[in-house]
Amino acid sequence: MSTTMSAAMNRALPLLAAPVAFFAAFFAVPMIVVVSSSLMAGGVPSLGNYARVLFDQYHWDVLAATFRIAGLTTVACALLGYPLAYYLVRVVKSRALRRTCVILLVLPLFTSNIVRSFGWMVLLGRNGLVNDALVGVGILDRPMRFLGTELGIVIGLVYILLPFIVLAVGNALAAVDPALEDASSDLGATPFDTFRTVTFPLCLPGLMSGIVMVFTLAVSAYVTPALLSGGKITVFPMLIFQQYSTVFDVNYGGALSMTLLVMTLVLVGLAGWIGNAGASATGRKAQ
Repeated sequence: MSTTMSAAMNRALPLLAAPVAFFAAFFAVPMIVVVSSSLMAGGVPSLGNYARVLFDQYHWDVLAATFRIAGLTTVACALLGYPLAYYLVRVVKSRALRRTCVILLVLPLFTSNIVRSFGWMVLLGRNGLVNDALVGVGILDRPMRFLGTELGIVIGLVYILLPFIVLAVGNALAAVDPALEDASSDLGATPFDTFRTVTFPLCLPGLMSGIVMVFTLAVSAYVTPALLSGGKITVFPMLIFQQYSTVFDVNYGGALSMTLLVMTLVLVGLAGWIGNAGASATGRKAQ
């Protein structure tokens, strides 16, 4: 038995070498460099960079704006993405039409965020298509200012990140056996009760994975907030970029980066705990 296990390990080690080396080179080593640089000040070990971040109200205000924008983007993507994914998986019967819709959904991902953000700058301008349409149908009396506001940033981020949550929820919905929904209907459940007690709980993990992806990408977004804010709103990635590219203070930039990372991981972990608790409660109610 030991000889067999040893031979299996000898065959597995070469296969593991490449992914382990890739992980070390492109994740572990850069992370160690950022952490170590954040703990240095003036060439000596120090927590001064973190004290500078955590004890300055300005950083907390920027952090709050960053998470507020990311939270609104995530909520909007979930509210728009779930019905769209449900429509593509459950309503659209033609496989060709479904594939066409998916291609149209992911096609913008092949375009640079810079190009798409510039496009939204044109659309959201005072004389842009969005304002012209809102004024034309009577929703607004005069053009509304979108650029330089959190609303404009959220609109741009929702457009960019919506495909991620649609694909995640769509894959989860496609994995739900329709026989379970048919059985629920045969037992007298209404379509809404079937969705609430069968469909939604089963695809909740896919929804949560999409929410996590959208939130983390929105928190770390730089290009879209930088362009659509017009310099009037600052988010944490903009501060980090400024320290690395303009001020060249890698120690302070590392502290900012690690602060954002830790805060994001805490919020993602909290969201995962709430999601698991909600799924368990839903399952108990269904029983």
